[in-house]
Amino acid sequence: MSFENLGLSSSLLKAIEEQGYDKPSPIQEQVIPVVLQGKDVLASAQTGTGKTAGFTLPILEQFTENPHHNLKKRNIRALILTPTRELAAQIQENVINYSKHVDVRSTVIFGGVKQAAQVRALQKGVDILVATPGRLLDLHNQGEVKLNKIEVLVLDEADRMLDMGFHRDIQRIMNLIPSSRQTLLFSATFSTEIRRLASKFLTDPVTVEVAATNTTAERVNQSFYKVDKTSKAMAVIHLLEKWDEEQVLIFCRTKHGASRLSKRLEKKGISSAAIHGDKSQQQRIRALEGFKKGAIRVLVATDIAARGLDIPLLPYVINYEMPNVPADYVHRIGRTGRAGASGDAHSLVGQDETEYMLAIGKLLKKAIKAKVLEGFEPSDNPPKIPQHNKPSSNKPTRKPNGGGGFKKKRPAAGSGNSEQGGNRNARSGRQNTGEGKAKLSNNRRSNRR
Repeated sequence: MSFENLGLSSSLLKAIEEQGYDKPSPIQEQVIPVVLQGKDVLASAQTGTGKTAGFTLPILEQFTENPHHNLKKRNIRALILTPTRELAAQIQENVINYSKHVDVRSTVIFGGVKQAAQVRALQKGVDILVATPGRLLDLHNQGEVKLNKIEVLVLDEADRMLDMGFHRDIQRIMNLIPSSRQTLLFSATFSTEIRRLASKFLTDPVTVEVAATNTTAERVNQSFYKVDKTSKAMAVIHLLEKWDEEQVLIFCRTKHGASRLSKRLEKKGISSAAIHGDKSQQQRIRALEGFKKGAIRVLVATDIAARGLDIPLLPYVINYEMPNVPADYVHRIGRTGRAGASGDAHSLVGQDETEYMLAIGKLLKKAIKAKVLEGFEPSDNPPKIPQHNKPSSNKPTRKPNGGGGFKKKRPAAGSGNSEQGGNRNARSGRQNTGEGKAKLSNNRRSNRR
């Protein structure tokens, strides 16, 4: 199968060739013809398999065949919703590359930066808008975005949007766009929540699933090492020295841990930058650009970078701290082994993280055996695992209350400064004060962007 067989115009084929694509990936091969037929799609595929091109190319083809009647006043015809700023920027970059030779305009909006430039781009008129839910609703409430002409809606990384608490925002956005639209829902996993969302917003969708749920790319070699927590930083430095000057993406569970490790690498003369939720958007953009251009050798990140980073020839990923949500492991190591290339994922497993490793093995349906990294053998006295560090399935713990119903269990105090947990902990001791409520409300709005 070639791209020529998929019904794409010569202008798009030229852009595809310039990107170095020779043949469509399985997800592209199955999705593009269905989207061109105007059908709704519920699609799942491994991360890094070309989902973005799978929905962008047919949208561009449709808009090229049926252009705006009045090109001086363009309305937003396609809306691509995505959970994170990094992923939104990555999708927009791809849309620009694919639309080089067609008369289709696009722009991206997300929080964390001033809105003036985004508003100016919208005022010029665009056909395709890539957005995160929070900033989209903010600009709509200000009258800067009109969604009444939407023909195609794309929900990308829908499972991540639900994990991040965007369900209500998605519902609000759905109420603002026409009901007679084409809807494309892309997700790395087909959870019960995703299927429920699809049944609510999609009409007779064609289901496309090119790989088993929660599988990892076949081209990624995975290694697990037992390492004492206190020895992890030196183990990372050992691996980096072993890999010469190759670029490496390192994942930490907490913002503080990411910053601390990055600073330690810098002191060892290894060019490094950290990216997490406490960094400003400009800092995150500079770090990503530096990493992509090769000016920064090591990028240390929390799970905000587990999706949205597309670096085609990234050779190595290190899990410095194991994720307590097993599915996050799939997305982390999916940053390597992309676009047909091979890659290596190395996980440093502390003695208090063994349960995380076993949970990942259960998810992947294969036995995982950790090796010993020479020179970093663990001690014989494993520490006890705190209750709040038990592996999570992303489902709230519930127990019967006095009325026979159920109530959610509150998170344990001091459960770390993880990307999603910090604001929950901020509630304690302030939730009954006006100042506390105002701060909590501001935090919620900020996180949605």
